[in-house]
Amino acid sequence: MSSTPTSTSPMSSTPNARTDAGAHAPRNRPGPHSGGRVQSGSTSAGSTSAGSTSPRASRTANKPAPSLSWSRARAVAARAGRGGPLIAVRLPLDRALGHVLAEPLGALTDLPSFDTSAMDGWAVAGPGPWAFEAGAGILAGHAPATALPDGAAVRIATGARVPPDTTAVIRSEHAYADEAKGLLHAERSVATGQDIRPRGQECRSGEQLVPAGTVVTPAVLGLAAAAGYDALPAVPRPRVDILVLGDELLAVGLPHDGLIRDALGPMLGPWLRALGAEVAGPRRLGDDAGALRDALAASDADLIVTTGGTASGPVDHVHPVLAELGAELLVDGVAVRPGHPMLLARLPASGPSGPHTAGRPEGQRDATAEQRKESPDGPYLVGLPGNPLAAVSGLVTLVEPLLAGLAGRPAQDAYRALVHAEVHGHPHDTRIVPVVHRAGRAGGRDHVAPLRYNGPAMLRGIAAADGLAVVEPGGVRSGTEVEILDLPWAPATPWTEGCFT
Repeated sequence: MSSTPTSTSPMSSTPNARTDAGAHAPRNRPGPHSGGRVQSGSTSAGSTSAGSTSPRASRTANKPAPSLSWSRARAVAARAGRGGPLIAVRLPLDRALGHVLAEPLGALTDLPSFDTSAMDGWAVAGPGPWAFEAGAGILAGHAPATALPDGAAVRIATGARVPPDTTAVIRSEHAYADEAKGLLHAERSVATGQDIRPRGQECRSGEQLVPAGTVVTPAVLGLAAAAGYDALPAVPRPRVDILVLGDELLAVGLPHDGLIRDALGPMLGPWLRALGAEVAGPRRLGDDAGALRDALAASDADLIVTTGGTASGPVDHVHPVLAELGAELLVDGVAVRPGHPMLLARLPASGPSGPHTAGRPEGQRDATAEQRKESPDGPYLVGLPGNPLAAVSGLVTLVEPLLAGLAGRPAQDAYRALVHAEVHGHPHDTRIVPVVHRAGRAGGRDHVAPLRYNGPAMLRGIAAADGLAVVEPGGVRSGTEVEILDLPWAPATPWTEGCFT
């Protein structure tokens, strides 16, 4: 995407996440943790997190600290995304859809910019009946030359500029034109100003139409065009690379001989695009520490998402490679099921013209260079567990709030809904459970129902879901409220759950 940078526009005064989010340094991780890279068949068993070790001061820790709480981890990711200035580029209207406004959108003119007719009919001046000339009329796009004298009428089209001194517009269906006498009669009472859209009715020049941070929808494009814009100041979409790890993964065909299909490669790209990112096709690296290190060093993305390898088994290379590159761990394990071995890290920068900016379109490369001047750090990395639903948990816990900050989007509003079933909880960790919304019956309240297929390696439940319930440790009883996260493509509307509940 070629775009022209206009300015470095800080849209948040939030301090850098490393100073207020509890940064964590890489360290040795004692003991194996299952589930960090498996895409099917096993349940993640554990993870640990660094404590308050200062960034890059020590690469080891004698005593692992507990994982961050789910809400704390999301807050860290959100602050990290908002930690740097946002870059504004000007995008033509036909390329701005889905981007976020970097600046408030102010009206460049009054809307409408002149008094216009709201209906097809007759412009009249003074009391009736009104004299008119056969064949005369005012069309949209043609300015009337003279004022309308008292007692006169002229045909007028919707959107046409009304003549000066017009009292009202009479709709065609509410008027009788006597062609023989050249007189117009109103069949209903006429009020001054009726069916005239006065200048500035919608807005005055300079008035704010929508604030910064608004996602550019088709309606925003129409409003911008009406207000006189040819291009919009927008935040470039965050660029995301996906690295799929695991020798056991197949790209095509049926599972066989201990090999399984890669479920995350096909799922992550569309999911991340729905969150407003520009996503490259997934790269499958297998269990190769050298390939992972080279891919991280060469990436030009704002965010790198890896799948699998986040625990500390014999082929889980994410932590050692991050330590070798000098990355800063912001989140190392989250107290959430499924998905607790997830992590969030910040890679060191390779310089404004180094490998983290090479390969971008020119406008984005320039904008990224400016951003690199503001920060000594490189792209973020989110390490997702390999189990599919565990990876979904990582998406909503770390990726969604991080991308919202990077793109200047508003964070998802949390809301609560009744749950019509007992939902078992973990003794200590938050649970993420796929749910479906249902309309209340016989005056009852709308509610959500949990879906059965919610194991770490299962996607059947999330495929039928339109939301995720955040279940506090210990679980909830039927009839209580739980926090709900909407999925980015599924509005909270009732579904028919079929065989999925």
